[in-house]
Amino acid sequence: MKFVVIGGVAGGPSFATRLRRLNEEHEIVIYERGEHISYASCALPYYLGQVIDDRDSLIERTPEILKIKNNIDVFTKHEVTKIDPDKKELTIHDLTTDHVSQTNYDYLIISAGARPTLPPIPGADQAENGFVLRSVTDADKIQSFIQKNDPKNVLVLGAGVMGLELAENFKHRGMEVTLVDQLDQVAFPYDHEIADLVYDKLIEQGLTVHLNTHINDIRQKGNEVQLSDGALLHPDMILFATGVAPNNEIVKSAGISMSKSGQIIVDNQLKTNLPDIFAIGDIIETTSVITHQPTPSMLSSAANRQGHLLADIVNGAPFTYRGYIGAGVAKIFDYTASYVGLTEHQLKEAGITNYKTIFITPFDHANFYPGATRLNLKLIFEEETGKILGGQAVGEHGVDKRIGELSVAITGNLTVFDLPDLELPYSPPYSTTRDPLNIAGYVAINQLNNTVKTIKASELTKEELQNGFFLDIREADKPKSGSIEATKNIPMNELRDRVDEIPKDKQVFITFRKGLNTYTSARILAGFGIKATMIEE
Repeated sequence: MKFVVIGGVAGGPSFATRLRRLNEEHEIVIYERGEHISYASCALPYYLGQVIDDRDSLIERTPEILKIKNNIDVFTKHEVTKIDPDKKELTIHDLTTDHVSQTNYDYLIISAGARPTLPPIPGADQAENGFVLRSVTDADKIQSFIQKNDPKNVLVLGAGVMGLELAENFKHRGMEVTLVDQLDQVAFPYDHEIADLVYDKLIEQGLTVHLNTHINDIRQKGNEVQLSDGALLHPDMILFATGVAPNNEIVKSAGISMSKSGQIIVDNQLKTNLPDIFAIGDIIETTSVITHQPTPSMLSSAANRQGHLLADIVNGAPFTYRGYIGAGVAKIFDYTASYVGLTEHQLKEAGITNYKTIFITPFDHANFYPGATRLNLKLIFEEETGKILGGQAVGEHGVDKRIGELSVAITGNLTVFDLPDLELPYSPPYSTTRDPLNIAGYVAINQLNNTVKTIKASELTKEELQNGFFLDIREADKPKSGSIEATKNIPMNELRDRVDEIPKDKQVFITFRKGLNTYTSARILAGFGIKATMIEE
C-alpha cells in the first residue's frame, strides 16, 4: 500500500513515523512545499528573541533522517497542486526545478496546515520591513533583517497569543514594542478577567498598547503607519500576527467537503467524505468534546496526536477520535497564561448561555513559604449539572499545572462536584493544603447551591448602581481594589460588631477583592439575615 502525506511540521511526520513503526511493508511518501519537513514552530518567537540561540535545535527531523531511520521518502519544496480522487492521482510541482509530475496513492493524508493572513490594509503588501512568522524560513528572513538593519522599535499588529509572544521576545532583545489590536482586549480569546491582568503586565514591562484600534494605512514601504486613533507611527519593523487561514486551495477542486470557514470536515476516524482520503491538523474541522458542536482544531499538539492516532486507525486498530478540547499555554514576561476548553467568548459565539463562572485568586503555594503569589483562576461550568466547560488562569507559578489537571478532569467527564475530591500533591513550596482546584470546586458548588451569589461588575444595572449598598471589607492598611466605588468600608473582622450599619432594605454588594475574605464576609452577613452579592472583576 502507498500512503501519501501532504504537509509536514506536526501532523504529517507524526502519522508517517507511527505508521512505519507499525508496518514495514507500506510505501510512505511526504510532500512539503516548504523548505523544512519537521520543526518546532512554537519555538520560533524565542529564537527571534535570542532566548534559543541554536537554530539547528529547532529542526526536529530532516528528510535524510526520516529516510535512514524510518524508510520514509520526503520531498521538500514540492507542492501538491491537484488531487484527482477518481484516479487516485496527485499532481506535484517541484518548486526548485519547476518540473510538474504525477503520482498515485492508495491512501491520502492531508496535513496541509494553515498560513498567516495579511489584513486588508492599504500598503501592507508593500511594507519592505513587514513580516509574518509561521516557518523557519520566515524566522530566517526576520533574523536577517534584524542583523542587517538593527531595528530599534517594532510594531506588532495583533495582540493574540502569537503577538504577545513576539512582543515579549522583541522586548527581550532590546527593542521598543508597540502592540495594536482592533479588539478591546489583549490575549483573545481569554476572557477579560485574565486578559486585563495580562494587559497590566504589558504596561508594567514598558510596552505601548493600542486597543480598539486598527491601521488605516501603511506608507513609505512600511516606515509610516497611520492608526485609527490618530497616532502616527514610524516603525523600523512590522510583524503581522493577525491570524491564519487553512491551506485548502487543492481541497476545493477535489470535491472534499469543507466547513464555512474553509476547514476539511472529518468524521470520528478522521476520514473525509471521499474514499481513502483522511485529514488531520490545522486544516480540519472536528467535534468539540465539550459541546459536541463542530470546531476547528488549531494546535500543533492536537495535530501530533491526531497523526499518531490515524496511523493506528489505518493500520486496522478499532480506535476513534474523541474530538477536540483545546488547551494552550503562553509565557508573557514573568506571567504564565493558560486555558483549557471554552472561554465565555466562545460559548456566547456558540449560543450557549446555561453556564456559570467563578473567579478566584488563591496563592499558588503556601503563603508562609517564600515567593507565594496569586494564581488568578476562572472556571466555567454548566448551570444544571456542574459539567466543566473550560478554565483559564494567569499568574507567576503553577498555572500550567492547574490547567493541565483541569484538562484531565474534562477528559474524564468530571464535574465541579468532583474537584474538591481531587487528591493533588501538597508541599509548601508547591501548593496549599487545599489546592486552588479544590477551592474552585468549593466555590462553584456554593454557586450552584446558592450558598452565595456573585455578579460581574459589568452586569450591574443602572438601578443597582444607583440604589445598591456597596460594602468594602478591606482592612485600613490595604489598598482599594476593583472598579466599583464603595458606599462604606467595614473591615471583615469588624462586621459582626458593626452589622447594624448595613441597611436591610437595600440590595447589598461586596466590592471585588482578591482572596477568601469576600466569601467569608458574605457568609457572616447571611448569618445576620443579609443576603449580600459578591462582585467579580
